[in-house]
Amino acid sequence: MLFNIILALHIISGSLGLLLGTIIMLRKKGDRIHKLTVKIFTLAMVSTGLSAFYLSFVHPNLFLFIMGIFTIYLSISGYRMIRLKKVHQGQKTQLFDTILSSVMFLCSLIFFYIGIKYLIAKVVFGIVFALFGMVSLRLCYIDYKVYTRKITDKMFGIKNHIGRMTGAYIAACTAFLVVNNTFLPPVLAWSLPGIIGGIFINRSLRKFK
Repeated sequence: MLFNIILALHIISGSLGLLLGTIIMLRKKGDRIHKLTVKIFTLAMVSTGLSAFYLSFVHPNLFLFIMGIFTIYLSISGYRMIRLKKVHQGQKTQLFDTILSSVMFLCSLIFFYIGIKYLIAKVVFGIVFALFGMVSLRLCYIDYKVYTRKITDKMFGIKNHIGRMTGAYIAACTAFLVVNNTFLPPVLAWSLPGIIGGIFINRSLRKFK
């Protein structure tokens, strides 16, 4: 009974996140509607990630567990990045941000370890885990630069807000594609949303330059 309730919550939250994420990417940014939509999107993504933890525990699923971690980290850190408007002037972060990044750093090492272990065993899927580990380590390094006040870019907050919120959307798209995939090779299903989303992020960030 509880499993069915959590599963329904996971599906509803994920679907809402996909819908709102698409709307956010297509419409203009910065107005009241955008801010409200981003807030609801963040809550939906956190709900999706938390419910994924339970589902992956009841029915062991490493893929679902990892996507839950990524979804929560990217959505929360992306939402909080917009607050760092004066980080280039030495603005301090909060303890919550430090804890979030520290947990993600440990998870990054685990992702990378799993990827290398799979590759040594000649399991091609290890490439995906290794890439997840490398990407998350990169994000944690960016967080570290904030904590050590080594940021000089005055647009740092907005750039990382865009990148990480889009990353959370990519995670949701990846989960949806992998679960419902019937025609793509598994590695491609895992990688395609990230490749397309990465192109979008780069194009968006180039506008600030």
